[in-house]
Amino acid sequence: MRIHRYGGPDVIVADEVPPPVAGAGEVVIRVAATAFNPSEVGLRRGLLRDVLPVGFPYTMGWDVSGTVVTAGVGFTPGEAVVGRLDAGGAAADFAVAPAEALVAVPAGVPLTGAATLPVAGLTAAHAVAGLRAGQRVLVNGAGGGVGWFAVQLAKRAGAHVVATASPRSAGLVARAGADEVVDHTRTSLHDLAVDVLVHLAPAPAPVDAVRPGGTIVSATGPVAAPPSVRSTHFVVAADPAALARLVALVAAGALRVDVAATRPLTDLAAVHRDAEEDRIRGKVLLVPG
Repeated sequence: MRIHRYGGPDVIVADEVPPPVAGAGEVVIRVAATAFNPSEVGLRRGLLRDVLPVGFPYTMGWDVSGTVVTAGVGFTPGEAVVGRLDAGGAAADFAVAPAEALVAVPAGVPLTGAATLPVAGLTAAHAVAGLRAGQRVLVNGAGGGVGWFAVQLAKRAGAHVVATASPRSAGLVARAGADEVVDHTRTSLHDLAVDVLVHLAPAPAPVDAVRPGGTIVSATGPVAAPPSVRSTHFVVAADPAALARLVALVAAGALRVDVAATRPLTDLAAVHRDAEEDRIRGKVLLVPG
């Protein structure tokens, strides 16, 4: 599934191309699944061209899970793997990836579900990395794929988790283990008095909810904060070591993946259209036919 120019969802087309060939240090993967990420809408529209320029034609898809076709450093044919492809290419029947970007998927971890981890899971892990036990944390925008993991990982860190969600996402956030679920469409967030705000929503951050001496961690953009509050913004990249830790947590039953919908790879343009019309809830997987 490729784009030949920036534009609306209809610029995503299914192209028939020769299978990829592995170069030095690379492996070819038979794709089991790729996951949709809302930021890919911005990439497709050209909104990220200053920070993430792409060459055309460009194959969509950052998250990949599947099985190794060609032997590579540390992997054998048929081995299940998962990884993040920062250059894209996962929305295809076959993908080529640097061997160093891949992590083995052990038996017991659903291979398609593993595709939810590289972008959403790593973003969540980075966002909550500095939490301490006993802190009161607000996960703002917890109803998406990143929020699902952020709530679970914050709870594992021993935090008291307050999470915002619309009525449509409240059940999902509660299943993730939030101590409090706040309907941001009806309730003001400014008086929640939290130590840490994990901001995941594409909306203004409720900075007044953070106590003096607290911290804001934003995955969506820089957040201006009062002098008494520390504010940081990050953009996560591929991190195989951290991804391996997430896979291990899933294998141990200490972290759950959640798939809201599984759709054919050729539905990718329709998924982008649904996202632009606010019809996506949770993680959507795309699988080759």
